Amino acid sequence: MSEKTYPLSIEPSILELLGPSLYTNIYYVLAELIANAYDAQAKNVYIIAEKDSITVEDDGLGMTYEEVTGHYLAVARESRTTDADTYTKDGSRRKMGRKGIGKLAALSVSENVLVQTRSGEDVSGFVLTRHVRRDRLLEPLSEEQITFKKIGGSGTSVVMIHPEYRLHKTLSVVKKNIAKIFPAVSSDFRIHIIRGDDEEVLEAFDTQVLNELCTIITFGDGFKNYADKVLDGDARRGEFVLQRDTWSEPIVLKNKAGIEGEYALQIRGWIGTYKTTRGRKTEFTDFPDNHISLYANNKLGQFDILPLVGQNRLNEVYVVGQLHVDLFEETELPDMALSNRQGYKSDDKRYIRVADYIRSELLLKILTMRDKWADYQNEERKKQKLAEQAAKEAELRERQKRYRESVGATASKAAEERLKQGKPLTKEDVASIVETALNKHNPDLGLKATVDGLKKKLLISHTGADADFATIAYKMLQYNGIAKEDIIYTSSEDQEARIPRGISIFDYLRRFFVESASTEMVYVVFITSEKMSTSWAVLSEVGAAWITRKEHQIFNIEPFKPKEPLNVRVEWQGSWRDSDNNGALYTTTRNADVYCDFIEGIVRDIGGAPKSRAKNMAYLRSLIDVREG
Repeated sequence: MSEKTYPLSIEPSILELLGPSLYTNIYYVLAELIANAYDAQAKNVYIIAEKDSITVEDDGLGMTYEEVTGHYLAVARESRTTDADTYTKDGSRRKMGRKGIGKLAALSVSENVLVQTRSGEDVSGFVLTRHVRRDRLLEPLSEEQITFKKIGGSGTSVVMIHPEYRLHKTLSVVKKNIAKIFPAVSSDFRIHIIRGDDEEVLEAFDTQVLNELCTIITFGDGFKNYADKVLDGDARRGEFVLQRDTWSEPIVLKNKAGIEGEYALQIRGWIGTYKTTRGRKTEFTDFPDNHISLYANNKLGQFDILPLVGQNRLNEVYVVGQLHVDLFEETELPDMALSNRQGYKSDDKRYIRVADYIRSELLLKILTMRDKWADYQNEERKKQKLAEQAAKEAELRERQKRYRESVGATASKAAEERLKQGKPLTKEDVASIVETALNKHNPDLGLKATVDGLKKKLLISHTGADADFATIAYKMLQYNGIAKEDIIYTSSEDQEARIPRGISIFDYLRRFFVESASTEMVYVVFITSEKMSTSWAVLSEVGAAWITRKEHQIFNIEPFKPKEPLNVRVEWQGSWRDSDNNGALYTTTRNADVYCDFIEGIVRDIGGAPKSRAKNMAYLRSLIDVREG
């Protein structure tokens, strides 16, 4: 062993510069070392965390001394130059490595790294360091110093001494992080994570994430089975689970020799959305759960492209995906990966087209699917709430019936007793009977409060043609603290304010107000205009609302004059449509003040606390044109 020397074919100072800055995360370092094991045809990789070291050991082909000195220590020499170099020695795997600098990854973690390898009987070992001697010779390891922790035959071990970064204390978390950056695991390529006597094995895609999705789109046969895990058993899953062929389109590119040719740009993989973000990211922070990752030849190229392709929509927080674009690593094309393997050159035609497709089509599609799923869930929740409300109504009605029967029975019995005594029933007797019945049925009062609480508090009655004006009232009420769930507004974009599909506004008002065992009524905001006078549906709604109303207020679009049964003897709020400006709404300064006064009064009437007049006027001006007058 002492006769072997390990000359490094790179300027030593470069290692001092690259070592600590090449990689920014311990898991990117592990990904490089795992990729080297994958290219070496390993079946097992062991990541061993100890007090003063992190070891990555594999049972791959290992390296002969000639391969170590002629290839491994030839830093930055491209490892894939021909089609023959594209595959591993047995032809079973597409190689992940290309730049020839992944071997330096461990120097981002440790100043000194032990590299040990065995190929058959040929054993080599040396210390890779950031501080190489002037003669560029690395310190050799003696035969006694070379030890392997898990393998008995061929393979390679990289030991990072006194690492500057540590793995998470919980191995299951380490496993989740590695699964995100290195999905190419199977029964033929296992990753073992070991600390002391504890061990986690990663040998298949982590399907747990799929169980947490409500939508998914898969691309390519290799990912179709992923869809089976999403919304399993849900009757409507066909609307939220799509299985597609590999996305493909031709693209003209120049190869490394500058010769143009047509290539197939293809995308395989999957993209989906979570059911909820609640509880996510509570135990580990190395990688966010919300991302779209890009892979090439099964190796992570960019963890998250979502910031580039997204539009900062609120629902983008639910998105997750892993997309594979092998053309990014095509051997005969120029290398488009950044030096640290944590991203791609953004001006490459391949990258531009993939990003554009994700941005303009794929992301919009999956977000539309999730919005539809959210609507479906909201509908189900609203139906459940209505069912609960109906059940409580029925229970209250039955209790009221028993109460009346109890009072009647008690009164009759008391009257009979008094008659037997030859005495009339006094006021005191009646009061005692009622008090006794009330005490007996006190729980019913709590149930009535529950029924009242389940009811909507306010209805915005309007015609669809005046939805723009009605929306102003809806926003003003919310601005003053009235919850969407307490408002009935059929033109709302918010599911919470709409009546569930399949139930008309008339049925809703009849069931929960007209026929209710509770006397709590709904406050009605009437949006009146010429258009409502010709709408039978709106006039019917006005009639139904009138019957069920507690109080009401009129917001009118002039020059229409509201009519009875609305209370037209008091002032209503007036606004106008500008015929010279496509019917845009406007109001006057005085009417804007009236508008705010009405809104504040409504909020107080239904138990809220409105904002100040100044704040309401300022917010109203942001919703409608207020003109002097």
